[in-house]
Amino acid sequence: MMHIAIVEDDKNYTEVLKKYIDRYEEESGNNFQISTFQDGEDIVENYSGDYDIILMDIEMRFMDGMKAAEEIRRVDSEVVIIFITNMPQYAMKGYEVEALNYVLKPINYYAFSQNIARAINRMSHRERNHLKISYKGKVQKIEISSLYYIEVQDHMLFYHTKDGTFSQRGTMKEVEQALEKESFFRCNKCYLINLEHVNGFEGSNVIIGNENVQVSRARKKVLLDVLNDYMNEVSK
Repeated sequence: MMHIAIVEDDKNYTEVLKKYIDRYEEESGNNFQISTFQDGEDIVENYSGDYDIILMDIEMRFMDGMKAAEEIRRVDSEVVIIFITNMPQYAMKGYEVEALNYVLKPINYYAFSQNIARAINRMSHRERNHLKISYKGKVQKIEISSLYYIEVQDHMLFYHTKDGTFSQRGTMKEVEQALEKESFFRCNKCYLINLEHVNGFEGSNVIIGNENVQVSRARKKVLLDVLNDYMNEVSK
C-alpha cells in the first residue's frame, strides 16, 4: 500500500484529489492510504517520512508549498512531490526541491493520472535496489548491495553497511519481510546476513565482509545449502 499526502487549503480541491485517487486506485489496482493537511506547516510539523507521494498546493496561508517542500527535503530525499498550482511560473523553482512535476488548476483527471503513474514508476525504480529507514530523524536510503548484515538488540535494528552502521527501532520480522525477495539469510535470532558478502567460515562464525557473525548450530547446515544454491545461481 502506498501512502499519499494531500496538502491543500481548498477543501473542494482536496475532495477532487481524493476522488481522482479513488478512481485511479480502481483503474490501476494499486492501493492507497490518504492523509490530508490544510497547510504546509501542518505536514512539516513532526514530519516522519511516512509518505510515498505528496500532492502539494503552492499558495497556502501560513507556509507555502515551496517552503514546505524545502523543509521536507531536509529530512526526506525520497518522497515524490507533485505540485498543484494555478501559477505555472513556479515550475522552474520546483526543480530546486526535486519535484516530479506540477499539475495546473483546474485539475484534469488525465493529467493527474499521468503524474501519479510517473510517481509510482519512480518509486518502483528506487525501491527495487534500496531500503528506506528512519535514522536520526531523517529518512536514510540504504543500497541493498552495500548492506552486509542486520543485527537486532533490544528492539533496535543495526544496519551494517559499506558506509557505516545505521540504526532504527523495529523488529527483525519487519526487515525479513522487506527483504524477502533479496538474498538474505537469518543465521540466528539476532542476525540477518547478505549472502552476497559471505567470504567464508571460521568455526561457528560466518565471515561477512571483514566481520565475524555467529551462526547457530541448527542453522549452519541450512546456511551452507542456501549459500551453495546462491553461488550456483550467481554463476549462471
